[in-house]
Amino acid sequence: MHFLPRCSARLGMAALAALIALAAGCRSTVLYDLTGPKGLPDYAAVIASPDRSTADLAIDARRQQPELLKFIEPRPGMTVLDMDAAAGYTTELLARVVGSGGKVYAQDGAQVSACAKARFAERMALPVMKNVEHVTSDFEDPIPAKAAGKLDIVTFLFSYHDTEAMGVDRAVMNRRIFEALKPGGVYIVTDHSAKPGEGVSVAKTLHRIDEALVRREVEEAGFQLLEKARLLRNESDKRDTPVFNSPVQVDEFVLKFVKRKLLN
Repeated sequence: MHFLPRCSARLGMAALAALIALAAGCRSTVLYDLTGPKGLPDYAAVIASPDRSTADLAIDARRQQPELLKFIEPRPGMTVLDMDAAAGYTTELLARVVGSGGKVYAQDGAQVSACAKARFAERMALPVMKNVEHVTSDFEDPIPAKAAGKLDIVTFLFSYHDTEAMGVDRAVMNRRIFEALKPGGVYIVTDHSAKPGEGVSVAKTLHRIDEALVRREVEEAGFQLLEKARLLRNESDKRDTPVFNSPVQVDEFVLKFVKRKLLN
């Protein structure tokens, strides 16, 4: 699963109750100011929200937020699917950005841990999560029927490699994601880098996967690679140790694929 423990900390119930009480007088989820030539939200303001947990703030540093959010480019009003949501770190960030006018589907397979379930349930009590729907589904068919063809973004962060251990038919999965996205919609895949040519051979042992394999599999579903980000790259990682006890920062790839609009 994800590199950092998904259940390393839990919101205290008293703190959670205080947050809910604080937001009780609000009529709707706050949308962040739009800035910049692309009209993108102020992602730095999103991650600096005072009601976020200390556990999530710790993950921010390793994930290099808000740069990763800038790469994903969620916007207010969008409909988003967060694959393998687990404890919901990414789900909550997406929910904060798309706001009350948007929708986030948080997908998990049946094998999600009890710890992750408990942490996600706590998170769902936050007012900013009112636009989130938690979905338990097979990875080969992860999208609710009502969301088919309506998704703007699908995120699959740091656990694409786990589909190997779960026996997922990734060709079917990626095709379903392609079909569920709107024309022009994007599919974000990030993961821990294996050595070139290793494919999925170390997915179970090192929790790594070959970037070239991921790109090939996703493109075979009909996607086109739109952009890569180097923000989580580390050339000093020899990619020969399990990510959980790597002596250096793990080298990770960040890919953005697009479902190209059909030309008339």
